[in-house]
Amino acid sequence: MSPAAFRRYVLSSFASLATAVPLFRPGSSLPGAAAPLLGAPAADAPAGPVVASPRRLRGSLGASVVEGMFAEIFTACAGATVLTAWAIALGLGPLLVGVMTALPFCAQFVQFPAAWLTSTFGHRRVALTAVCLSRLVMFPLVVVPWLGLSLTGQQHLLLGVAGASAVLGVVGNNAWVAWMGELVPRPIRGRFFGRRTALTTLAGTIASLGAGLLMDRLRPPTGPGLALPLLALVACVMGVVTTLLMATQHDPAPPGTAPRLELRGALVPLKDPQSRRLLTYQVAWNAAVGVSAPFFALHSLQNLKMTFVIMALHAAGVATVRILTAPLWGRMIDRVGAQPVLMACSLGIGVIPALWLLPSAGTLWPLLFDVLLAGALWSGHGLAIFALPLTVAPRKGRPFYLAAFATAGGLAYSAAAALGGAIASALPEQFLLGGLPWVNLHVLFVLSSVARLAAGMLATRLPEPGARPVTSLGALVACLTPRPTAPALASTSRTQPRTQTR
Repeated sequence: MSPAAFRRYVLSSFASLATAVPLFRPGSSLPGAAAPLLGAPAADAPAGPVVASPRRLRGSLGASVVEGMFAEIFTACAGATVLTAWAIALGLGPLLVGVMTALPFCAQFVQFPAAWLTSTFGHRRVALTAVCLSRLVMFPLVVVPWLGLSLTGQQHLLLGVAGASAVLGVVGNNAWVAWMGELVPRPIRGRFFGRRTALTTLAGTIASLGAGLLMDRLRPPTGPGLALPLLALVACVMGVVTTLLMATQHDPAPPGTAPRLELRGALVPLKDPQSRRLLTYQVAWNAAVGVSAPFFALHSLQNLKMTFVIMALHAAGVATVRILTAPLWGRMIDRVGAQPVLMACSLGIGVIPALWLLPSAGTLWPLLFDVLLAGALWSGHGLAIFALPLTVAPRKGRPFYLAAFATAGGLAYSAAAALGGAIASALPEQFLLGGLPWVNLHVLFVLSSVARLAAGMLATRLPEPGARPVTSLGALVACLTPRPTAPALASTSRTQPRTQTR
């Protein structure tokens, strides 16, 4: 493969990774993992009429890249890790931590109203308003130490801010993705989103390290101190900057040009047998992930005594592995289909929570295995879970199908996160089991591993039109094993009868 072809291939994989549902490592702030920072339209989404001059189009696309980089700074200052630090500073227990970090997924229930708003008032108008508000709503956290609220009042304020930001973020992302589908011409879509993903991931990594350094230096043992309100202020400033940058981008599809959505179309995915299978997997998988995912950051800070810089380096390592393995998974999906890759990655990811039983305070080297496995397997899972719904959902009514998948998965994740928090709260923080020291969050990790493996087996029932789904572990191994070369096949065919793998 020539260098130019390899570069195009990597950028195309970046673009596919950018379009994936951002369910990579819920509960952690990972560079380039949050919508609406990296979301992109489906590869076969209809391209809107480009009526602007080439110069204006280049200006809009350049502003989109810069906006994405500044938006990553917002995520570093107001993402899940920082919100977990707020929760610890304000004394939230495991139950409320689980509820708070699950809010972005619970907010998926507004997907259908968001689609209606986007189709009624226009992509650009809804995206500018909702995205701006989702970032400026962090301002109460800037002044929370001086509001004179009781501790309970501060806790309620934190949950309210996180919830409002999550709901507005879903509305803004829905409109932004539709806007980009109209703005970015189809011939350059892969190259554009590939470069955008690479640059925003780099910006997110640097911003996460900077936020980690600030919190390590300025955060006191108790209370929010100066670091957390300062990060909230930076997040609000980034909200203003990103809104101004988005405002410089034009919309080739003005309000009134998008087709109106009918409510009855929302029920179509529930009547489709193939869609119901995928919905079942989404519910089971997101519940299995949600029971433990919100507590990785809490476990890192409270039990493993990790600094914020170490957590940022860990997240950057996972993101790097994810990016490096994306081209390999993309090639695998092209060769064997999305369903086998989704099944393999789901089963592999089932082992990851159990790895978190190994590290302890001062013994963090087992997390190197987490960096490698989480980065590689979540990369393949993200690409496959993006590709498979597009093959199941028909072109007509596809927004309702994708909204149904996101809503079902988000609600299941939220319910499981709340259940996980309740279980952790009911258990003693530390206890002995089998002569070994355990913490309450270890129980959630074990439950999540078992549930993920069970959900992974549901992937055997997923349909993939135009392909032959893998329905057993043996067939999965045979499917993912590198095939022999053509001469080898020719030689074996002379001596052995042909067999068909099922």
